[in-house]
Amino acid sequence: MPRVTITVPDKNSQPYRFALDRKSVSLGRGSENDIVVDCSSVSVNHAVMERIKGGYQLRDLGSTNGTKLGGKARDEINLTDGISVKLGDVAFDFTLTSEEQMALASERPDGDSPILKEEEEEPKPRKDAPKKSSAHAPLKSASQPSPAASFFMTILFLLLAAGAFFIGLSVRYSKENPGRSMLTDIKNPPVVDASAAEEPEEGQAADTETAE
Repeated sequence: MPRVTITVPDKNSQPYRFALDRKSVSLGRGSENDIVVDCSSVSVNHAVMERIKGGYQLRDLGSTNGTKLGGKARDEINLTDGISVKLGDVAFDFTLTSEEQMALASERPDGDSPILKEEEEEPKPRKDAPKKSSAHAPLKSASQPSPAASFFMTILFLLLAAGAFFIGLSVRYSKENPGRSMLTDIKNPPVVDASAAEEPEEGQAADTETAE
């Protein structure tokens, strides 16, 4: 049996059930209605729920505060399982069992009833995909030295090492040869007198004469 639940603000919900072959159910504040809604926002004869081929519809009867779906006033609303409508400020909830939905769908030749389909919602705009954190970004090639730069750095290191080695030798040469420069001696090597080196020292000559 289809079920209608009426919820008046600040009051408990009141459910109603009726047979699937019921042709119409009137709703309003007046006592002559099938469902009496005790709320000032509901008109005396507010709306009527009617049985149509393949389902039900709710038709507004020119009420003062209207019959609304999704906040918009409608003259006629196709009732689907789980739909929630407003009669003025009063909530009108409609539900069907799975067997009832199948029975209503079978009333149409194609076996499908548009009355039972939920109204399609407007597509929601997609949110932009979160930007990837720069912490996970791949390293740029500029952060790694090129082969040419590596070769230049190697040559520079060797030149600096050779310069330091030459300075060390110059300092040591100056200590061992006071007043002389290794660089100057390399450019102009000192001349060694070979005859002076062959003459015997005076002490050695005197010893020789004494021996004779």
